[in-house]
Amino acid sequence: MTSASRSRATTVNVRAAAARALVPVLSCQGSLAGLDTSAVGERDRGLMRALCFGVCRQLPRLEALASELLRSPLRHRDLDIQALLLIGLYQLYEMRVPTHAAVGETAGAARSLNKAWATRVLNGCLRRADRERDTLLARVEKRPEAYWSHPQWLLDRLRRAWPQEWETIAAANNVPGPMTLRVNTRRIDRATCLERLEANGIEATPCHYASEGITLAQACDVEQLPGFAEGELSVQDEAAQLAAPLLTTDLSKGARVLDACCAPGGKTAHLLEQRSDLALTALDSEAERLSRVESTLGRLGLTATICHADATSRQWWDGTPFEAILLDAPCSGTGVIRRHPDIKRLRRDSDIATLAELQDRLLDALWPTLAPGGRLVYATCSVMPEENQQRIEAFLARTPDARTITIEADWGRPAGPGRQLLPQINGHDGFFYAVLVRSAGA
Repeated sequence: MTSASRSRATTVNVRAAAARALVPVLSCQGSLAGLDTSAVGERDRGLMRALCFGVCRQLPRLEALASELLRSPLRHRDLDIQALLLIGLYQLYEMRVPTHAAVGETAGAARSLNKAWATRVLNGCLRRADRERDTLLARVEKRPEAYWSHPQWLLDRLRRAWPQEWETIAAANNVPGPMTLRVNTRRIDRATCLERLEANGIEATPCHYASEGITLAQACDVEQLPGFAEGELSVQDEAAQLAAPLLTTDLSKGARVLDACCAPGGKTAHLLEQRSDLALTALDSEAERLSRVESTLGRLGLTATICHADATSRQWWDGTPFEAILLDAPCSGTGVIRRHPDIKRLRRDSDIATLAELQDRLLDALWPTLAPGGRLVYATCSVMPEENQQRIEAFLARTPDARTITIEADWGRPAGPGRQLLPQINGHDGFFYAVLVRSAGA
């Protein structure tokens, strides 16, 4: 950052910057992926991130409250003011921000958006929200959408899919996930890593299911982690760390392995950390995201053949089969809502069927590239049966040379031909895994 931009960053109002970042989400034109906090001063970046992600996490409830406070809806061109109102409500109801700051600083931020007229509107709404907190909450939380802070279509699907667990899933979606690390055991063992973290005043515990996983008591900047820059650690949820062991079992030295849909590269790196002798091809259709894969592998000192191509076709394939394939399929992300809370606004009910069709095409396109006797691990970060066991059951029905292997594990629960993990507060994300094997005589 130049000295000029540093100077500019220190003058940008953090609440106004957060409001600007939320406008694309509120209008379904963009996400929080790659949220740029560089517009604000360094000490405000954590607050900006907390405001943006927190508002999205509680969006249905906050919007219900806002509708109670506004005499009439704000115009579309004033979505930034709507975002400021949601930010103010989030501070009042969910954060330990003093009331005078939550109200005064938020209302005042309207001037930074060149909308001074809105300061009175915001001031009045937020003061009333503080005064009438119990009454307002009691009124809006009669609606399930506001009570659970989930869109109704998503609540309906969770209820149908998980009649006994849907409330637990919804509650977990509303709490930030813990920061979990993966130890690069090519360079350091987990016990030594835990000792080093403790010596640096960072409280951490070993993950229960992932043998290389560590969960931090408090999230922190990766630059504070001893060994991160040296490639000894990566940030990856515990459930995501379960993919590599399912694939690398019994692979021969130099085995050809494909990581389809590989970006951003966490699982690619984990595969190579476990088995650096693999001939791994990392494939993805998004060139920009492939640059992140290259960056990740570079930091960890790992090598793969990076391939920019669409895995629903086979134009990229040289005809030599792979002994193992990881298909981390694009999905609804309903198992990782707590980490990507803008899903609550951006995802639609109709997306599930569209994604299921894409998942079918990926399975059908990749299967012929798998060698007879080879294995394919199908993974999603979804809790929807339509994207998980139903996809594998349908694939098995139309693919005579495919069969599944039962996953023997102490994590998750059986889900048809695979295994499902549901998101847990202070625990892992929601994931689905299935292991498919191609008949040796195919």
